[in-house]
Amino acid sequence: MKNKTNFLVRTSMVAALYVVVTFAFYFLSYQAIQFRISEVMVLLAFIDPLYIPGLIIGCFMSNMLGPFGIIDALFGSAASLLGLLMIVKTKKLLGDNLKSLFIASLWPSFFSFIVAFEITVVFGAQESFWFWTLMVAIGEFVVITLVGVPLLNLINKNRNLIEILKFKK
Repeated sequence: MKNKTNFLVRTSMVAALYVVVTFAFYFLSYQAIQFRISEVMVLLAFIDPLYIPGLIIGCFMSNMLGPFGIIDALFGSAASLLGLLMIVKTKKLLGDNLKSLFIASLWPSFFSFIVAFEITVVFGAQESFWFWTLMVAIGEFVVITLVGVPLLNLINKNRNLIEILKFKK
């Protein structure tokens, strides 16, 4: 029972924090190049895959409440889910090291094509699919890889903090 409660509390906290950070930086979160600061949190899945539900819920809620609504919530959450699953898979395949973390951090940028599809096909943007793929990928790369990887690498050096961040099994 205690582990279920711990999971629900952490999931809720991560989802809420994702939404709060997204809206605190609203002016960056929904632009052509989205520097969504809350996306740095996707690297929590590198620490423990049990963070995925909270991250997906946070992404869904942020997009649902954002300027593009349910369509963005569905496409953005799908892209995030695929990126998160690949982050976990990369760690399992390559181990818990800086090289693996760097490679894992690239997956959200890779799946930017899903959001680009949404923008060009569903919303009918005049710019090309490849333009939007690049715009979304740049934002993901800057926040997750350039900011998130050094941050998580620093956190990884504190074994006590890592143990606190891991879910208790």
